[in-house]
Amino acid sequence: MTLLLLFVSVFPVILIGLYIYTKDKDKEPKSLLLGLFMSGFLSAMLVVIIDVVISFVNPEFSIVLEGNNLEFYKLFCTIFFEIALVEEFSKWLMIRFIGYNNKEFDELYDIIVYSVFVALGFAMVENIFYVLPGGLSLGLFRALFSVPGHASFGIFMGAFFGLAKIYEKKDKYLSNLYMIFAILVPTLLHTFYNFCLITGEAWFLLMFVVFIIALYISAIIYSDRISKDDKLL
Repeated sequence: MTLLLLFVSVFPVILIGLYIYTKDKDKEPKSLLLGLFMSGFLSAMLVVIIDVVISFVNPEFSIVLEGNNLEFYKLFCTIFFEIALVEEFSKWLMIRFIGYNNKEFDELYDIIVYSVFVALGFAMVENIFYVLPGGLSLGLFRALFSVPGHASFGIFMGAFFGLAKIYEKKDKYLSNLYMIFAILVPTLLHTFYNFCLITGEAWFLLMFVVFIIALYISAIIYSDRISKDDKLL
């Protein structure tokens, strides 16, 4: 059973990674991609450290994980600051300091690949952590929603990193603004994802289904379009 759970945890990560990799016409060095993927592990460890600090400062942190009956706006803000922002910022750091300034980053699609590989490294650690004790049904849910969700957040993070790079020498203000959007947009998407699930109410679950379909379609369309762009940076 443990082997099956490990397979369910790892297979969607490999599948999405291969999909993103094969769409790259000018392939990135495997050593760089492996480093980015491994940095996703590091980002997961960073999240644990930050969560421990937050739990120490705010002992009521667990109320979100337990789905307590907070007012909606308070629940949304708590998820935003204490879950989504922590996770997306940890991934953003790895992309910013390993991928963004790398000499291999010379096409727009490159940063999409980098961002997704970091996100997939993070997702695999998170998957194993939750699925092994949680069982097969949780593993299947995460395979269909959590892993593709992280990859989609990574695509949008990479999109804004790409815009930041385009304007880096033209307009420093716009470049810095897009760098902020590279954290803010995935964090908002991540927040809404978690918010719909944690509330547990039927119409929020319906909204989640609509949201996840729109998220996947837009991420696939954007990544497909950028992968066909040979524009050099």
